[in-house]
Amino acid sequence: MTSGRVDPAGPQRPAVRVGAATEGRNPQSLDLDLLPTREVLTVINEADRRVPGAVGALLDEIATAVDLAVAALRAGHRVHYFGAGTSGRLGVLDAAELTPTFNAPRDWFCAHIAGGPTALWRAVENAEDDDRTGAAEATECVHAGDLVVGLAASGRTPYVLGALAAARARGAATVLVCADPGAGAAASVDVFVGVDTGPEVVTGSTRMKAGTAQKLVLNTFSTAVMVRLGRVYSNLMVDLVATNAKLRGRVLSILVEATGCSEEVSRRALHEADGDLKTALVSLVSGAGVPAARAALARAAHQVRGALDLLAT
Repeated sequence: MTSGRVDPAGPQRPAVRVGAATEGRNPQSLDLDLLPTREVLTVINEADRRVPGAVGALLDEIATAVDLAVAALRAGHRVHYFGAGTSGRLGVLDAAELTPTFNAPRDWFCAHIAGGPTALWRAVENAEDDDRTGAAEATECVHAGDLVVGLAASGRTPYVLGALAAARARGAATVLVCADPGAGAAASVDVFVGVDTGPEVVTGSTRMKAGTAQKLVLNTFSTAVMVRLGRVYSNLMVDLVATNAKLRGRVLSILVEATGCSEEVSRRALHEADGDLKTALVSLVSGAGVPAARAALARAAHQVRGALDLLAT
């Protein structure tokens, strides 16, 4: 077993003591290493319960970010995530899941992580300290009208702040999601989401509560964006991409649930619609033929309720 160590080049590199709340010691876990396994799990679980309430306290701010994202995407622009470490990995995960879940165009959400793809699998030393790389990446790919979401547990990660500053200079709207309500960068972004998760059970391990909070914020944010863009009908994933047997079965189940039709009728409608769930759904609910359903969806920007309204008039 190796002991804690400092980068061999440490004497030549600056050290920063972060004053964020995420770096404080949690009084409930001071004897963590002395506890039996079940009690260790209890301490962690009880700390985790704080996270949903802390995220819930910031729904107004998240709603503002959602509206900015919807406006950007409707205008043909993009949403970017910039993060480092756990925060960056969560951004990549969220962006990756939107295409199979909602059939979102792949260029709608762009995820950038300090250290590049290698950082998804292992830590890339000092990558998060490089504000110039963050700024350069943002300058290269961010355009006026885009929305840039910075993900930084401490609220001070140089790579993320560099990207946000460059994005703002290019005319993009900016959001910072962090776990320090008192982060100094709050005043330099359009929307600040500072989730008060408090000290971690293992001091400074922001893959825990801070990471959980960022996952919840991202899930809430991107799902709401997809709902507002008509990628959900009722509470059903009507833009689901069926890439395996389970998902093909889910498409059929969604059609049955949405229309109240039998499985046999739903299968036939899907076949007539060449497997397109939305077309089959609109056809069955409205009673219109497949060509009329397809045309109505095209006129309604592929939103089910809009297409149904057109066919009802």
